[in-house]
Amino acid sequence: MAMTFVNEWYTVYGAARRMEKMQDTEDAGWHILQMDISDEDQIAAAINTIISEQWQIDVLINNAWFSMSGAVEEVSMEDAKYQFEVNVFGLARMTQLVLPHMRTQKSWKIVNISSIAGKMTFPYMWWYHASKHAVESLSDALRIEVKDFWIDVIVIEPWIIKTEFGEAVDHHMIDKYNDWPYAHRADLYQQAMQKSYDPSGSASSPSVITDIVHKAITTHSPRPRYHAGKFSSTLFFLKRLLPDRLFDKFAIKMFS
Repeated sequence: MAMTFVNEWYTVYGAARRMEKMQDTEDAGWHILQMDISDEDQIAAAINTIISEQWQIDVLINNAWFSMSGAVEEVSMEDAKYQFEVNVFGLARMTQLVLPHMRTQKSWKIVNISSIAGKMTFPYMWWYHASKHAVESLSDALRIEVKDFWIDVIVIEPWIIKTEFGEAVDHHMIDKYNDWPYAHRADLYQQAMQKSYDPSGSASSPSVITDIVHKAITTHSPRPRYHAGKFSSTLFFLKRLLPDRLFDKFAIKMFS
């Protein structure tokens, strides 16, 4: 995503916990900062570095995520709290620290990468879904709060994208579910997820999201929300159309 903006002469900063995976991007023109999104001191240090070097921040893209999988009965509260620490509280703190600089400029955009998971819920990922529902709600409130300062708040809602997400979900399920009373259903869920990330599956290229983020940032009056990915429009349509119990049956069929 960032290379699109680097190639258009934007100054791009990327924050990452695993710096060793970012060397190629730094060589290509990014500015890379060490940051764990769950560490408030590191978040503040990253923002201070950008301001000291550039004097302003025009666009914030909140794209950090962590996937917690498991049945409601089985996921520990410690794991659940970390899910929200990364997906919600880290995003919120980044936003809090950037906003004072954006308000003085009276400009630009905050892009929160949510998910279709923020609009509907499937089994065995409920903490992830809950965190994305929270991102949706936070974004709605923020959009109204910063309107007077000419700051746009945009939510991007991907469906399945070819990233490390599928692998992370699979590994967590494999580690956890062998002794569950829900093991049979969880196994079907894992198989369905794996098929989604196959070349012939429903996963879309990351370029789909890159294109939408670029459009949202460069458009004078962006929409509050954009969704993208194969079948995303179909899923939204079915969620609006079907009663809850019928949608439950649809979800069971999807993951069996």
